[in-house]
Amino acid sequence: MNALVQVAAEESENPLIPPIPELVIGLIAFAIVFIFLAKKLLPNINRVLEERREAIEGGMEKAEATQAEAQQVLEDYRAQLADARHEAARLRQEAQEQGAALIAEMRAEGQRQREELIAAGHSQIEADRKQAAQTLRQDVGRLATDLAGRIVGESLEDVARESRTIDRFLDELEAKATDGSKAEAGR
Repeated sequence: MNALVQVAAEESENPLIPPIPELVIGLIAFAIVFIFLAKKLLPNINRVLEERREAIEGGMEKAEATQAEAQQVLEDYRAQLADARHEAARLRQEAQEQGAALIAEMRAEGQRQREELIAAGHSQIEADRKQAAQTLRQDVGRLATDLAGRIVGESLEDVARESRTIDRFLDELEAKATDGSKAEAGR
């Protein structure tokens, strides 16, 4: 019967409510674990979490500083690039101006050389014309003297007489040529 009483007593107990000695032992064990966690593990966990938070905040601050520095470097780079482009445009403009000045100078030099060549050519032509006229005058004079000597029947080899005769003959020819050109101009 004792067993029955005990079974009946066990049945009357609520299975959700633990027996008091187990409850006391459980509370003591919980207090020991809680105190151990509060004294040993919780400070370590808090320290590690604080270090992590500081590292994250420091990393963010460092990242922000690095980003600000990178932004400044980028702005400096863009400013240098703009300056370099401006300088390149200025150098290109100067080169174009120098090229235009050089072309103008070369044209002027070419024009000057052309004019010198034309002047030298005119001088050479005039010298050749005078020489040809002189040679022609001598040849015509000699032929005229020979012809006059044949017509007159005596020799006109005297140099002074020959020269006077030649000059007089050529002067008469020039006068006739001048009169003919004036008459044609008057018409």
